Amino acid sequence: MKLYQRILLLFSIMALASCEDVIDVPVQSASLRLTVEASLDWEKGTVGNVQTISLSTSTPFFDTTTNTAVTGAIVTVTNDGNGAKVVFTDRNDGTYTTIEFVPVLRQAYTLEIQYNGETYTANETLNPLTDITEITQSREDGFDEEALEVRILFTDPLEEGNNYLFKFQKEGELLPELEVGNDEFINGNEIDWWYEIEEDEETDKIESFVTGDVVNIEMFSTSEAYNNYLEILIEQIGGVGLFQATPVAVKGNCVNTTDPANFAHGYFRLTEVIRTSYTFE
Repeated sequence: MKLYQRILLLFSIMALASCEDVIDVPVQSASLRLTVEASLDWEKGTVGNVQTISLSTSTPFFDTTTNTAVTGAIVTVTNDGNGAKVVFTDRNDGTYTTIEFVPVLRQAYTLEIQYNGETYTANETLNPLTDITEITQSREDGFDEEALEVRILFTDPLEEGNNYLFKFQKEGELLPELEVGNDEFINGNEIDWWYEIEEDEETDKIESFVTGDVVNIEMFSTSEAYNNYLEILIEQIGGVGLFQATPVAVKGNCVNTTDPANFAHGYFRLTEVIRTSYTFE
């Protein structure tokens, strides 16, 4: 009987072992691309001469490489109006800096990057930003009547085609919230823009504003093209719903003039920005 039990146990082990087949699932891999973080932001009240551009390469999804910094590139930004060119200094860590940038409102600029035998270019215009007239708090405009929200008041200029980016970040939170808007239906009017934290009903890890909380606020003037780019990114970050399209690679405005098929990720933007904060009472 014991022998029978041992034989039965042996066959059971062999049966289980035979079920552990290794399945090799092919995973699509994309070619490495240049990734450009070129946000030249001119904060109101500052000279705006100090600017930084970051370059890196994309990585395959399962790659554990942590250092993707691009060094050895030649990075310049040219004022298209007077031809003045600013050369950004390679810091050998993926960042390229300058203290000589001269921001001019309503002026177009061209970014040029020479890297790995190829040339990338992008064009953008520095649009002016209206002033914030008041920052207040209330419980009136949000989705939750009991939750606090921060309200920003400003007057949209009469010139049509103004676009805005807002960045809100509660102190202590890791990531900011981004919102975009334009003056298509509000041109020339006083705008009341509000922001309320939406709690995560599934995890309850995100809490609404309470007295004493501080929220950092950034308001940018942007181009229509950049806002369209951001809207797609924000939608994809929010996840794919039942009837939404599968996320696809979003192309920025950096064009590879040597090999158009080898486009770069990222965006070259020029903005005027207001940075402030509000403490809830």
